[in-house]
Amino acid sequence: MIDGRTDGSRPSQNVERLPPPSAQTQQCLANLSNQNVQYRRLPDRTFSNGCRAIGAVQLIQVGTPTRNLGAMTCPLADRYARWTREVLQPAAQRHFGQPVTLVETFGTYGCRNIAGSGRLSEHGKANAIDISAFNLADGRRITVLEGWNNDDGRERRFLRDLHRGACERFEIVLGPDANADHRNHFHFDMGSRGPYCR
Repeated sequence: MIDGRTDGSRPSQNVERLPPPSAQTQQCLANLSNQNVQYRRLPDRTFSNGCRAIGAVQLIQVGTPTRNLGAMTCPLADRYARWTREVLQPAAQRHFGQPVTLVETFGTYGCRNIAGSGRLSEHGKANAIDISAFNLADGRRITVLEGWNNDDGRERRFLRDLHRGACERFEIVLGPDANADHRNHFHFDMGSRGPYCR
């Protein structure tokens, strides 16, 4: 969990000395700071099967508590922070008159291929996030799985606004209309195969 709450033990206070970031990453980190986003730089890591987390950060605070965020590239973190501020919270106020108090995700980094293919997923590059549900201030919980096509018009419109706003900010956005694999979450990534929105 981020934004002041944690699901596990607090990180050690020992800080690994990292080499200076690339100019591109340095600019991205400055963008995060300008948005008052709190983050921790992570060391560059490479793993088997081409998986990696290069120029990644751990988000600490973006203004909306978010569960299960791991390593994510700085550009993905920057777009996610903007999406929560520019799309998510305004849509919650518009449709429900209250803020989202928690975003539930299936995570960010995961070393795996795109389902049904031999191509590495953007999750294997710490370059994607899967979002499954939203909790409102009054305790209402809206899931992508149950809300996308249910009888509650407000939930349907809210989720479609979130999807549409993501399509304007991320390179690839997949939701329940993309395929059965995405029936229960939104997939946002910063991959080079975009822009693609479904």
